[in-house]
This record gives sequence, structure tokens and C-alpha cells, in this order.
Amino acid sequence: MTALGNCADGPMAGGVRPLRICLLGYRSHPHSGGQGIYLRYLSKALVDAGHSVDVISGQPYPELDERVKLIKMPGLNLYEVDSPVRALKLRHLLSWADFFEWWSKLTGGFAEPYTFGRRVSKYLRKHGHQYDIVHDNQSLCYGLLDIEKNGLPVVATIHHPITRDRQLALDAAPDWRLRLLVRRWHNFLNMQIKVSRKLRHIVTVSKQSERDIIEQFGVNAEQIQLIYNGIDTEIFNPGTGNKRLPLRIMTTASADQPLKGLRFLLLALAELRKEYVDIELLVVGRLHEGGATERLLHNLDLRDSVQFVSGISNEALVDHYRSATVVVCPSLYEGFGLPAGEAMACGAPVVSSDGGALPEVVGDAGLVVPAGSHEALVDALRKLLSDEVLRKELGEKGRLRIGSNFSWGLAARSLAAYYREVLGHSTADQHSTPELEAPGMRNAEAA
Repeated sequence: MTALGNCADGPMAGGVRPLRICLLGYRSHPHSGGQGIYLRYLSKALVDAGHSVDVISGQPYPELDERVKLIKMPGLNLYEVDSPVRALKLRHLLSWADFFEWWSKLTGGFAEPYTFGRRVSKYLRKHGHQYDIVHDNQSLCYGLLDIEKNGLPVVATIHHPITRDRQLALDAAPDWRLRLLVRRWHNFLNMQIKVSRKLRHIVTVSKQSERDIIEQFGVNAEQIQLIYNGIDTEIFNPGTGNKRLPLRIMTTASADQPLKGLRFLLLALAELRKEYVDIELLVVGRLHEGGATERLLHNLDLRDSVQFVSGISNEALVDHYRSATVVVCPSLYEGFGLPAGEAMACGAPVVSSDGGALPEVVGDAGLVVPAGSHEALVDALRKLLSDEVLRKELGEKGRLRIGSNFSWGLAARSLAAYYREVLGHSTADQHSTPELEAPGMRNAEAA
């Protein structure tokens, strides 16, 4: 199908009119997490399929295909400034969104989804006529209800309910003070639960997430559409002539997020080092000085066996996947599990926990162990490290599974069909649409 970029006037193959889609992300840089990756690849796949796509995002801004227009919706970006206290300027007092974002940060809260919603709803009251549909990427803000009320159809993706993250953080907090801070930071969940229950159309990315959204957010099953994420198999591929480093284990994990389960992999590594003296672990993630992970590395005497890298390009990430003997996904919970899919696409044998949706991605193409068990990780890693034939077999099965079941092209086609269902369009609908502004980037007026 021929991509039409941001020109939404001409018909697509079969005479179907391309859609004008507005994607929303309150923070969208790929290095900020899976939400940025989702926006980047989904917007590209939708443009490849012939649709017109704009992305409205707060900082840090996404990296997008040149055919996708970025509309900047700046907030205060308080997590990137040296002194949040001094970040509030006199002009910010004229904006409730700016003041509330600043005050929340100072009092331990996280207001970015809420304030982004205020700004974007104001923007779309003026510019919403340019779009057929608005698709939110888990801000789940009150602004979505305003947008829907003003006549623009809204779809929202929930990767997984953040109630899971909150509970794991509470369980890991050592005292009541930190538990209080955890509850304060996650206060935005009250908004997300209320908004999710009122939205008519929700997309989620795995059967596990669907079950959890129903159970923990109280959303009706009829509101939810399951559409799996994709993996970019053009970038993430085994390559040719690559040699995997002996005893190189790799994982992708935010070091001090209990949800990611890095603690259990480190415990397993300490046990395995008794048998494999030269074993090493590469962690794609940032080590926070003085944090729980750094203390554990010291206690286990693993500092010389573990390397951390962060802020790397996709090309560097692919090189790491190709060099690893085994890739481990030890998460206690994942709404989908992009790192597992990327590793499998690169032909790396994978050991995965059964946390959340990981078994849906890995299937029978990897070794799946109980989440939170370092003993199970030791057994699985020992099995793979000692069996080159099994490593090769799982690597080939993993690449085939990802290519057959998880692609962004398939995700984009499924979403476009769902958009049309939401809009009540038939495949023969070709009514004319107003001309969009030329592709480019601009700053939007903040609320």
C-alpha cells in the first residue's frame, strides 16, 4: 500500500479514505520507556499504511518518522531541571496547569498526565476539526473526557494498570515514610481509574492487561479491544556473521524499579558465578547512585561482573542483543514485554519470567520461569549456558515467532479497522475532508 504521508484527501487501495489520526503522549521520548517506543513505531506504521498522523506530546519529545508531524505541548519538564523549586516563573502563575504541575512536584506528586490533558483539550477545542479520531497513549487524563464531550471520538491505550507498579513499590518500601511518598506519587491513579471507566473505547496490548484492567480499574470488558504491540523486525534482526560473547547475559531493566525484577537476576548471577567465574551481565538501564541496586551489587560482590548502559541508540541495542549468549527478562509484571520480543527478533535465546503478559510474547520459543524466583533463574540459565544446541534452537524459534505474530504493520491494520468501527465508517466511505496544514513542527499554546 502506498504511503500518503500527511495528505489525507486521496483514497487508499480499494477506495477507502485514509484517516486523520491524532496520537497523544504526555511524555514520549523512547528512552523514557515503552510508551515512547509505542508512539514512535505506531505512528510510523499508520503512515506506512497511508493514514495522516500528528503526534501531540509533552517533554521529553518523541523521535518520529519525518512524515509524522510533531505538535509540541510543553509543560515545565521538572524532571529535567536542576532546581524544580526555582523553575516556576512569574508567567507560570497565569496558568493553572503550570502552577499545579510545579506544586505537585514539590509535594511529591506526579501531575504530568493531568496537566497535559488540560493543555491538549484546550488545543483541540480550536484544532480538533482537523482529525477524525484522537488516540491517547495512557495519559488517561480528564482532558480526554472534555475532548470526547466536544465531539471528537477518543480511543485510549492502556498498556497495563499502574496499580501493579504502585503495589510492588509499596511492598518494597522499607518504612511508612517511603510508603507515604509512593502513595502520593501515584495519586494520579485516582484520575486514571475514573477516566477509564467513563471512556467508551479502550485498547490494550495483551490478554493479561485486559484481565487486569477489568479487575483493578473496574472497566467493563465491552469497552476493551485487544491489539498486540509490534516489534520492528527490520531493525531488530539477527544480522550476519555476529559472534555471541561467551557467558554474556543481558537484560533491560530500570535498576531501582522493583517491577523489573533485576534483584532476582543479580541473586541468580551471584550463584552462577561459583560455576562460571567469567560470567558477566549487561544491563540496559541506569544505575542510581546510593540506590537499592547499587547496595545489592556491593553486598553480592558483583560490581566487576555487571555493566550498565543507558541512553543508547537502537543500533547499539541491537548489537548488544546479538552479542548476548542469553537475554533474561526477569520482570515481576509486564503489560506486554517489548525487550523480550526485541531479543527474540534478534535471534537471542530468552529466559523469561511468567510475570504478566511475558508468556504471551515468549510462548514456547524461550524458557519461562516463575516470577520472583532467583532459584528458577539459576536453573534455566544453567541449562542454556551448558547447551549450545538448545540456545540455537530457541533463537531460531524466537525469531520465527516474532515475525509471524507481532509486527507493527499488523498492529496498524488492526487499529485502523478499530478506528473505523469507532467512527461508524464503512469501507466505502470516501467523503471529502478539509485540508490539513503542511507537515512540520510547531509549539502549541499552553493552557
